[in-house]
Parts: sequence; structure tokens; C-alpha cells
Amino acid sequence: MSLSRHINAEDIIEQCKDHPHKKHSSQNARRGLHQSWRRDEDAAEAPKYTMPKQGISSKAAYQLLHDESALDGNPLLNLASFVHTWMPEEADKLIMENINKNIVDMDEYPAASIIHNRCISMLADLWKAPKEGKVIGTATAGSSEAIMLAGLAMKKKWQEARKAAGKDYFHPNIIFGANAQVALEKFARYFDVETRLVPVKSSTGFIMDPNDALQFIDENTIGIIVILGSTYTGHFEDVELMSNLLDDLQARTGLDIPIHVDGASGAFIAPFAYPSLKWSFDIPRVVSINTSGHKFGLVYAGLGWVLWRDESYLHKDLIFELHYLGSTEYSFTLNFSKPASPIIAQMFNFLNLGFEGYQKIAYKDLRNARMLSRALDSTYFTVLSNVHLPVDNTHGTHKTGHSDSPVHYLPGLPVVAFRLSDEYKKENPGVQQVWISTMLRTKGWIVPNYNAPLGAEDVEILRVVVRETLSEDLIERLIIDILEVTENLKGQCAKMILFDQMGPLTNNSISSCLSLTGSEHSISAAVTAGKGMNQPDHDHARPDKENFGGDTQEAGPEQAGFSRQC
Repeated sequence: MSLSRHINAEDIIEQCKDHPHKKHSSQNARRGLHQSWRRDEDAAEAPKYTMPKQGISSKAAYQLLHDESALDGNPLLNLASFVHTWMPEEADKLIMENINKNIVDMDEYPAASIIHNRCISMLADLWKAPKEGKVIGTATAGSSEAIMLAGLAMKKKWQEARKAAGKDYFHPNIIFGANAQVALEKFARYFDVETRLVPVKSSTGFIMDPNDALQFIDENTIGIIVILGSTYTGHFEDVELMSNLLDDLQARTGLDIPIHVDGASGAFIAPFAYPSLKWSFDIPRVVSINTSGHKFGLVYAGLGWVLWRDESYLHKDLIFELHYLGSTEYSFTLNFSKPASPIIAQMFNFLNLGFEGYQKIAYKDLRNARMLSRALDSTYFTVLSNVHLPVDNTHGTHKTGHSDSPVHYLPGLPVVAFRLSDEYKKENPGVQQVWISTMLRTKGWIVPNYNAPLGAEDVEILRVVVRETLSEDLIERLIIDILEVTENLKGQCAKMILFDQMGPLTNNSISSCLSLTGSEHSISAAVTAGKGMNQPDHDHARPDKENFGGDTQEAGPEQAGFSRQC
């Protein structure tokens, strides 16, 4: 969640009086009151920014929030997010039946606790846990908490080893690629660990090259995080190569550097789509793995998992004993209470889908991603993701195995990352790539446009996450819409839009442009593209960066990455 500050309704009302877009609002709206269309008008006097003195009926409260939330984007067409948005009716029913259970209360809800334990065992088996080890893990509030816990475990183990050797243990550092999701950088900043970002290159798919990471390692390195599925392009970083390089480094220097695999998305894709790929606990140097149940684990938002290859990787100082809920339990989490329903929903998927079911969905997602990639790559775009590229010249056909099996293509997530081709940009120098994102939004599609990570910041990327709900029919519609808006921006129309940045479009120029595009709606969207969406309540609640504390102290490290949190 983002930080929000208190809103002073009176100040907002005064600002609205002169605001060009809001001066036509009703007087009630200016008083900071909700407006309801219902005849009973129960919600008409409910304030927006202060708690009402008297409540309204449950029916009116529901209708008010139902109507307001209808302004959100359609989750089905939200192609920006990795987070899963649909489950079968039976899963929804299970979730509602267990929504009031707290998983931390193991004595009161033993069945939920047992289901949690079974999920851990199934994931350990899926990730090729060593038979001689004692794999241990826990559910978390998404991969962000999971990464925090994995990082803390590595930091504590490094500190204890340094203490035992009589060496300094106050300056830990951690290494990961500049393409890392923001949670990795949060761990380092929140827990006083130096971040050592490995710059990325377009030639390596905007991900960390293990060879480039070696130069950042020293005796204070607590570990390296290898990302199995970059949020930028979907590429898998090479866990096996990183491990081999660290084995060689240890033989030469004695430095024993562990690996944590950030499998937020990839840990629920690789086992099913790329069973021969070495990335998990079958690599001895991998000490922990995290994933998001709410991504390709196919559960609603709010569930993550983290597993360690053996109990010895969790120092006893990190573990808390809980005695006051009826029995003695052991906990390693950042928060206490957690809903049991997402964990039960995860087990529902394990039972309902099984290995073959997850595999079929992974196959379908990757097949649809390949279809979209090929369509875009053959038109006005350059595709930056790699799952459509065959590992040889067979183009996905083999004498044995499924003809569209993902193993015949380069491994990665079902993600399509693309940009305007050099040829298109040369022919249409006035077109900004972000306009495509904005114009697609007018058709309902949410397709983000963002800059590549540190090392290739000048590259703009459009990205589509192909989830289970994005069917082949929807992919075909998306291809048509992408090509349509891209063609609408070509030629004379693009020049008019560029000229409009210096002043308003005239009626003549609009008519001329519409004769080329046939879409006034598209032109309007393109003209306003890049200026940001107007969300008044968001804008007023957003904190002022200059007001945060710390100005009198030594400045800390600046944020390096701005990857979307999901």
C-alpha cells in the first residue's frame, strides 16, 4: 500500500472553487459529502474524509462503495499486473467459509494449520528439496514479506559467522540485479544492508549477468539474490551459472556466498514448463526460495511462501515461541495475524489442478504469449522478451514431445515486453511510445509503459502479463487494438498531436486528423497521453516528499529501481 496523508476537506473545497475541472461540481460535492443516486438518499450526508457521527444502513453503505469501486479498471483487462484475479466458484465459497479464521491461532484452528503444513511439503517436493535435509517454510503476506525473511536469515547467518571469526559484522551487503522488484531494495534499506546493484544490459535481456555480479562480492556479502522471472521482461536469471561461478570463487578465495532465488512468479512456472531447468534446491548453494501464491500460484492477492533448504539456515534468535494461544508454536514472520483463507485457497488449487493442471495452464499462458510476441514482432514493434524464441531452428516442433512444449523455447515467464521498432520511430519521429499505453486504456486495456532498469534506462518498454484469464480470443482482440492505435498515430496525425503540445488543436486540424484515423476518441487520448491521469483524491492524499524527516542527517542511498510492486 502507498502512504496516504490526512485530507482536510475544507481546503479541498476551496481549491475546487477555482479548479477548471471541478468548479462545476455540485455544492454537496464541495462540502466533501458522498453522493448517492438511490431514492432513500441514506448516503447523501455521509462525509468523505471524517467518520460519520451516525451510520447509514448496510444496504446504502454497500451501494455507495459498490458504485465507487466500479470506477476501477477491469481486472480481466489489467495486463500490467502479475496478480491473479479469478478462481472457480468452489474456491470462492471455501474462501468465504474460512475468511474469519486467523492462521496464527494454530490451537483454535488446527485444520487450517495442518493445511498450511501440507502446502509447505508440496512446495518443497516441487522445488526438489534434498531428502537428507529438513526443509522449513512459512506462508507470508506476498513475496515482499518472504524476501524480507529470507534476507534476514542470510544476514543473521553471516553475522554469526563473522562474530565467531572475530571479524567486523556491522557492514553487510547484498547483491542483486538492477531489474529487481522494489521489495528487494526495501529489505536492504529497512534492515541496514548495503545494496550492490548489478547494472543490466539490453544484450542480456535487461537482467543480471552472473559474470557481472562477481566484481561486487567481498567478505561482507551476505548473499546474492537471483531472480527467476524479471518483472521487466520475464527473463529468467541463470541460477546454475551463478552457483558455478560462486563455487569457483570459493575455491579461489574461500568466500562462501549463498543464493536466494526470488521466484515470485517463476517458481510456479519453471517446475511445470521447464522441468529440466536447474534453479531450485537441487543446486546446493540455493539456501532459500520465495514465491507468490497470488501470482502464478493462481490464488487471489495476499499470499506468499518462503522455504529454506534446512532448519540450520534459520538462526534461533530469529524464531519466536508462542505460548499464549493454548500451545507452544514457533514463528518467523514480520506480522502476527494472517487470514487462513488464502492458504486454504492454495491447497484447493493443489488438489483441483494437480501437477498436470498447473502444467496445462503454464503451457497455455506461454503459447498465448508466443502468439502475441510473433504478431507484434512482425509489425511495428521489437519484442524484448524471449519466450517465443526457439532454442534451435525447429521453431518449436520436435520428433518427440508436445509440438508447442515450452522446453523448445527459451525459458521465461509468460510476459511480452516490447517497444516501437527503430524503423517505425524513424518514420514517425513525433510519436511517443507512452501514447500507445494511453490509447489502449480508452479501449479498456491496461498496458504499462516504463523505462528499463539501471544500465539501460533510456529504453522504454511496453509490457503485457499473460495470465490464465487472458484467453486466445482476448489475445487476438488485443493484437487488433494494439495495431489499430499504432497505425492511428502514424503520419500526419502524429505531427498534429506533436504540434498540439504547443497549443490547442483547431477544429480544422482535428477534422483532418479524424479523416485519417476515424477515431476522435483515440486522438483525444493521444493528446493527453504522458500528462498522467487526474485522480483528485489520490493527489490530495499523496504526501509531500519534502516533508519527510531526515533532512538534518546524512543523506541515505537514493532509490535505484522503480519497478511496479506487483
